[in-house]
Amino acid sequence: MGGVNYGEFFDRNQTVCGGQWVVRGTRVPVRTLLASLAEGDDAETIRAAFPTVSHEALRAVIAFAAASAEEDLPLQPMPVFA
Repeated sequence: MGGVNYGEFFDRNQTVCGGQWVVRGTRVPVRTLLASLAEGDDAETIRAAFPTVSHEALRAVIAFAAASAEEDLPLQPMPVFA
């Protein structure tokens, strides 16, 4: 899902969920979906719990997490073998 336009899937408004990032058109916080994934829930389970979240939006949440981790994690130096 390279080149994801996150603005298409996410929204932030102080009057919705205290200004947390949510899936556009819903009141479902992105962090709630990430927590569900971290707890081991699969996409079908998450979408059953949050039916207003489309499959594409959930994929965007996962892509966002992957891109964020890639930016935030320092690269470990490659081992040097003598």
